Amino acid sequence: MWLMTDQFAQPYQRIVQDVLDQIRLGRLKTGDKLPSTRELAAHYDVAPGTVQRALSELRSSKAIYSQQGLGSFVRQSDADTAPAPASIEALAQQLAELTSRVEMLERQKSQQD
Repeated sequence: MWLMTDQFAQPYQRIVQDVLDQIRLGRLKTGDKLPSTRELAAHYDVAPGTVQRALSELRSSKAIYSQQGLGSFVRQSDADTAPAPASIEALAQQLAELTSRVEMLERQKSQQD
């Protein structure tokens, strides 16, 4: 279930990325409880302090929240925060405008050569 991605990242960064991937893939959903620090440390074969740092990063990025004595929970999954169709349309419009500008600049450059 949990994998350590990107072998060149620091261990806490790999844990952060793995949790974010689990959320993105829908394996962890809003309100799901994460394993305990001790369980995560054993799973990833790292010190509990490394897991604490990863959890702190995830809390800072608002991916999870923690409740004293209860554990850490997924705040919101990607599916819950999917962009609204209007946002997608606005991005598509911006992309079209940028594409036009790039094409115009390329034509100008080729005329100068």
